Amino acid sequence: MIIRERAYPRAALIGNPSDGYFGRTMAFTFTNYSAEVEVYETPELEILPNTRDHSVFSSISALADDVGLFGYYGGIRLLKAAVKKLHDYARESGFRLHDRNFTIRYRSTIPHLVGLAGSSAIITACFRAMMKFYELRIPKPLLANLILSAERDELGISAGLQDRVAQVYQGLVYMDFNKETMDRQGYGRYEELDAALLPNLYIAYRKNLSEVSDVAHRKLRFRFEQNDPALHAAVRFWADLTLRFREAFERGDRAAMSKMMNDNFDMRAKTYPIFEGNMALVRMARSVGASAKFPGSGGAIVGIVEDDAMFARLEKMFRSADVEVFRPVPSKPSGEDL
Repeated sequence: MIIRERAYPRAALIGNPSDGYFGRTMAFTFTNYSAEVEVYETPELEILPNTRDHSVFSSISALADDVGLFGYYGGIRLLKAAVKKLHDYARESGFRLHDRNFTIRYRSTIPHLVGLAGSSAIITACFRAMMKFYELRIPKPLLANLILSAERDELGISAGLQDRVAQVYQGLVYMDFNKETMDRQGYGRYEELDAALLPNLYIAYRKNLSEVSDVAHRKLRFRFEQNDPALHAAVRFWADLTLRFREAFERGDRAAMSKMMNDNFDMRAKTYPIFEGNMALVRMARSVGASAKFPGSGGAIVGIVEDDAMFARLEKMFRSADVEVFRPVPSKPSGEDL
């Protein structure tokens, strides 16, 4: 029997990047792209490579293009970290794993390194597949913690909880990472919201703006730990903005939501430098009246359009600039604990 599990990219609507600093965020996952992991029983344990993991190239230019698209690291390390972390969790919780071996492989259509949490999606899908293979159930808040730990502790990637929480719960999720709550129970307060109430959204990205998100997170982490007053003020601003955004969302105030998404990005731009290519994406979107902010660490933008006519103008402008743009289709919530 072949076990197949999927996870979806996420887009932060508001509050990012405060999730790693005891802030608040709202984010949703969408089905336009996905990461899929397959597991099936075999005599030996084997992890199969994907196109992101190959090491044979037709030329030096092909190698350079590959690094520009995928970075220096493929997906095998993500699977290894997830499997190892699941093993550790089972041992620490007293769950005895059976001794049958397996082969595991992955594929992903999620655009790489543009801030849509593609790596976390691979790890999330891997955990889901392995949990089914071993008939192991893990509560959602703890599963999100494990996924973060696989990236942060096993691979040394600097990141926050938002992506993993959104991808574990799926759909639209409100997250409050209040420090007192985190210290008391080990995770934040997470609420599933009705994604059907979302306004008209778009997402746009340009592949040549890709950057490993770890770079931005490390810079912010250093400044936060050094008690940088500007960054601490920005985190408080984003956390408060998320509360007001949720209120606007619940009353259907699209204009207020759109303005607050712009405010989210504008504070981010004041807090640390933004690549010119990313600024150009934001300016283009706002020139036709759409709001625009990062859904993650950069390389893509997310925003609200008023109607089909505005999206058509946005699409025409972006296509002419070799920018991919689409309307995200929110995924359904994942249901009960896995």
